[in-house]
Amino acid sequence: MNAGNAVLAALLELIYAILDFYIWALIIGAVMSWLVAFNIINTHNRLVQVVGDFLYRITEPLLRPIRRIVPMMGGLDLSPLVLIFIIMFLQSFIRHLVL
Repeated sequence: MNAGNAVLAALLELIYAILDFYIWALIIGAVMSWLVAFNIINTHNRLVQVVGDFLYRITEPLLRPIRRIVPMMGGLDLSPLVLIFIIMFLQSFIRHLVL
């Protein structure tokens, strides 16, 4: 493998890892929103507020366009699930590029 291919493979693996992190951010954000909705965790807690704000800021730009297309299903927001499937498709595409 020459240096150019090695750099490209490393870059694709980095993108794969970032997408994996983003999936976890979506899952944690969804679970955290449920915990706030059921009053299990309190948003007046500074740590909860900072983590919730961080997750909102990194996930909302990609979730907003999906929410315009995918309707709410009985009060259940399916946009994180749709975005996770899109990310998994991208990861599969990247995995096949590296092979």
